[in-house]
Amino acid sequence: MTHDSSTPLAQPFGTDFQADPYAMFAQLREKGSAHRIALPDGSPAWLVTRECDVRRGLADPRFSVDKQHSGSGFKGFSLPPALDANLLNLDAGDHLRLRRLVAQGFTPRHVDSMRNHIQLAVDTFVHQLLGRLDTDGQADLVAEFAQPLPLKVIGDLFVIPAEEQGQFSDRISGMLTPTSGEELVQSIGSIHRYLVDLVASRRANPGDDILSGLISARDEEDRLTEDELVSLAFLILGAGSESVQHQISNAVVTLLDHPDQLSELREKPELLPAAVEELFRYAHPNLSAIRRFPTEPVDVGEVRIPAGDTVLFSLASAHRDPARYPQPDRFDIHRLDKEHLALGHGLHYCLGASLARTQITLALDALLRRLPGLRLAAAPEDVHWTTTFRFRAPRELPVILGPGEPTPTS
Repeated sequence: MTHDSSTPLAQPFGTDFQADPYAMFAQLREKGSAHRIALPDGSPAWLVTRECDVRRGLADPRFSVDKQHSGSGFKGFSLPPALDANLLNLDAGDHLRLRRLVAQGFTPRHVDSMRNHIQLAVDTFVHQLLGRLDTDGQADLVAEFAQPLPLKVIGDLFVIPAEEQGQFSDRISGMLTPTSGEELVQSIGSIHRYLVDLVASRRANPGDDILSGLISARDEEDRLTEDELVSLAFLILGAGSESVQHQISNAVVTLLDHPDQLSELREKPELLPAAVEELFRYAHPNLSAIRRFPTEPVDVGEVRIPAGDTVLFSLASAHRDPARYPQPDRFDIHRLDKEHLALGHGLHYCLGASLARTQITLALDALLRRLPGLRLAAAPEDVHWTTTFRFRAPRELPVILGPGEPTPTS
């Protein structure tokens, strides 16, 4: 079955979606798996909602991430070539070529060698969070902990000065959630200039870091183009910090909203790795995988999606699909089925999966141990969220300490 082009497109990303995206996904799943919709900018797309089709589609090479296969001239963020030639926009051959250049820095063995460094960063920002709580009585867990932690870990991999890490994060936020078209253009331009300057500076003064290695692969071995070099830096710095920040924030909200399971985790910290996987399923910030474009007509459920159309595979909907997960809207750290799609599936499985898991696990472990009375300073319904069709996470997360909490010096 194909879509009747004369039928008005559904616009699901409105006020109801902002309040509860999972309810909207449930309604769509009931009606079918693939739905012709309009994105917030009015452009047409297909939204795939059922877990079996999302999982299958993410691994199907007929769904290309390369925008040259878009039949509608999809622009996305309209990034310059120096930011656009990254792994998220490249299919098999070029994707694997670039992935191999940086893969050694993200293997489980290499990440394990970084564990003490990551733990030190976690301890630093827990202390900072406790200091703010001690001084002001409450603190924004996003600003004091969830945001700076992954920025430091990724920033240190690239040897970026601490004062520049926060500025880069602000630029990424301006790109992902701009208040105007002008801010979007300015943020992208600022990111582009910063990374070009960073590459030039490191080229003049190379060191023993990921960026220096990529520059060497470019200059001495001609294994990637200049645009691919800058684009890789953009992807690793941006995705490596933003996704972890939002996952930590979402995880804290979820755990505080489930005090019985939070208490059990404090009593049995050995359950934390399993809880992290359930948090990826239940509260992952990325609502959809990156858009794809069929290179030929593809049947999804009862719908035939034409070549060149824009397709969004909904991770959030797949993770709440009762056909795959019993009681999918229930957060359960003892859930037997621990598989999820939060870190991707197939060729585009997340390069930094081990690094993300390690940071999130160590971050939550530290919060559980050192802030046993942590709780929200506002009712859960009063937490302000950023919700777009791409992701959902708290803008800020005001927290307080319960009686008898440790002080920063204890």
